Formats: sequence, C-alpha cells, structure tokens
Amino acid sequence: MADLALLANTAATLFMTGLIWFVQVVHYPLFARVGESGFAAYEQGHARLTTFVVGPVMVIEAVAAAALLLLAPSHVIYLSAFLLLVIWLSTALLQVPQHNLLALGFDAGAHQFLVRTNWIRTVAWTLRSVLGLYLLSMQRT
Repeated sequence: MADLALLANTAATLFMTGLIWFVQVVHYPLFARVGESGFAAYEQGHARLTTFVVGPVMVIEAVAAAALLLLAPSHVIYLSAFLLLVIWLSTALLQVPQHNLLALGFDAGAHQFLVRTNWIRTVAWTLRSVLGLYLLSMQRT
C-alpha cells in the first residue's frame, strides 16, 4: 500500500510541478495583457476551469501524502508533507485572495502580488518532485 501511495503522490506532484511552472512563467504573466474590459469574466472562467483541473490532483496528492505519513514515515516524507502544507497554505492565504480581487477586475497590484507569491508554490512543488523521485529511486535499490 505504501508503494501505491508513493506512486500516486509522486505522479500527482509531477503533474502539479509541470502545471505550476507553466502557470508561473506563461499564464500568470499574460494576465496583464487580457485587457481591462473583459478581465473579470476571464478571471472568473480561469478560476473555475483551473479548479476543475487541479482540484482532483491536489486532493489525490494530499491523500497520498497523508497515507505515506502513516505507512512509511521518514525524514524525507515529513519534509515532503511540510512542503505540501506550505503549498496549501500559500494557495489559501496568498493566491486565492488575489484571484478573488482579480475576479472583480484587473488590479495591477493584485496581479503583481499573485505572480511574486506564486513562486512559493513553484519552488515547493519542484522540491516535492525531487523528493518523490528520490523516494522512487530508493525503492529500486
């Protein structure tokens, strides 16, 4: 069961790492070019569709991480779980409030804050990917 949890956790993390890098480098910076007249509708659609894509993957990742904490605790698993907690807290406390502001219309300050603080999640997911791949490689030895 721990093997399945590790595989699910790493797969979800790798998916989210690729996605967050795309969002950080391409998607969020381009928000500024949407135009003010249609931005609120764009942001609302973005939030709804993004949740549809990332929500299930983030839940799988969290459930698998919790399973690993129970089934195969180690310093690496604890660090990985801590990084996931950082991601969830950053999402809830930093990114979601900025998206809520942007849903009302484009706000340059909210946009800049969103892009800057999203580096927290980008780095944390990248580190989780490295840890997940490390744990998978340790299974082979």
